[in-house]
Formats: sequence, structure tokens, C-alpha cells
Amino acid sequence: MDVFKNYAYYYNAFYRGKDYKAEAKQVDVLLKKYGSDIHTIINYGCGTGRHDIELAKMGYQCRGVDISASMIHIARENAAKEHVNVEFSVADIRKFETEQEFDAVISLFHVMSYQNENQDILDAFRSAKSVLKPNGILLFDVWYGPGVLSDKPCVRVKEIEDDQYKLVRIARPSMYDKKNLVDVDYEVFVFDKETKETKTIHEIHNMRYFFRPELEFLLHEAGFELIDNLDCLTLGETDFNTWTSYFVARLQER
Repeated sequence: MDVFKNYAYYYNAFYRGKDYKAEAKQVDVLLKKYGSDIHTIINYGCGTGRHDIELAKMGYQCRGVDISASMIHIARENAAKEHVNVEFSVADIRKFETEQEFDAVISLFHVMSYQNENQDILDAFRSAKSVLKPNGILLFDVWYGPGVLSDKPCVRVKEIEDDQYKLVRIARPSMYDKKNLVDVDYEVFVFDKETKETKTIHEIHNMRYFFRPELEFLLHEAGFELIDNLDCLTLGETDFNTWTSYFVARLQER
């Protein structure tokens, strides 16, 4: 198998320096602030499982689901290496069903911004509702409209390397005002230091930015009450400098 055609591989490579432990602590702070007696968590769009592993180390019982089988494969390997017990499953968060109920649903690293259409985000919220216990908490982050429009996306280049490979990623955004979407065109050049070969990966990620009133409405339609939204960096009030925001909602009484 050519690992360089596998998004999960370079995702893991480019974000290996991401501070998952600090972000897990943020989640812990928010769940304790807005929830009550939360022990069980399911992560919608868990990726390579890093958040789940850190939360499990903090004492939470975690389960992760992701649409990518490659991501889930890496997540299971990561959990085994860390000697933590986390269940991982391949699933589409818009259609996910289980008889198990959880105290909280979390969805991080802008997974909800990949839900481009209103029906997509509604289906994801309704799925979350179906797996939550009464008064359960839904915590997710998104690209935040006021910040995105105040500081518009631009071309970015990132380079990383290890003993064998050098990877160069170019991100070129295109914005669509009628849909609140940003298409991020990723071109990744992979240089093999040993063979001197170069391979190229090309993908487009369609990202939706959201505003509080629309999310409040969509959450209500799905059976949630919006409690708060906060700046992901500071956990303080959002403003026009906020590019990503946590949203916290509580399941309405059934």
C-alpha cells in the first residue's frame, strides 16, 4: 500500500506537534463547567485518537468514531502504544447509531465545519442527541464566521521532515459567500530522502464557517439548548479576532 495516498498518514505527520494534552484539558474544564457528573464521552470525528487517549488518561471512559478507516487504524495503534483502553469505530457522524448512551458528545478540530450543508449539520446534531443521556452535553468547535471574515484565509506553506521524508504542504483557499464556505486546496509534496523520488498528494477540504444565531437555531431544531460559545484559544468571550470557537449545548428534556 502506498502510504502517501493516505490522508491519515500526512495528517498524523503534520499535526504530530499539536498539543493534544492541553486541548484535552480544555475539554475537561468545559465539561466540568457546563456538565454534571460526566464520565462517558464519545468523540465524533476522532481522527487518530489523540484527544481520546489524553481524556482516557484523565479518567474518562472514551469512544471515538471517524469516517476514515485509515484514521481509525492509526488511532487503535496509538491507543495500544499508550496502553489505554479506548474503543474506536468507523462511522459517518451524520448516520451513527448505537444503543450505548453517553454523558457527553465532543467533536474537535473543526469536524463540524466539514458538515457543509444545513442537513449535514442537523443530521450530525440529531445523531449526537440519539446517543446522549438526559441532560447530556454536546461540545464542538467550528470555524467562527466573525473571525474568518475579519481575517480572511490566505495561502499558507508548511514544511516538516524526519529522517526519511520531507513534506511541503501548500494550502490555497477559495471563499464562497453564498454558502459560507472556504475550499482549501491542499497540495502536498513528499520528498523521499533515500530514493530522491517526489510524490504529490492533492485534496480539497470544504470548510464551512458558522455564526452563533444559525447554530443556535440548528441546535434547537435538533433538540438542544445552546448554553455558550467561547474562544478556543482563551476560553473567553468571542469577538472579531476569534477564528475558532467552542460551542456548548445541552440536550433538552425529552
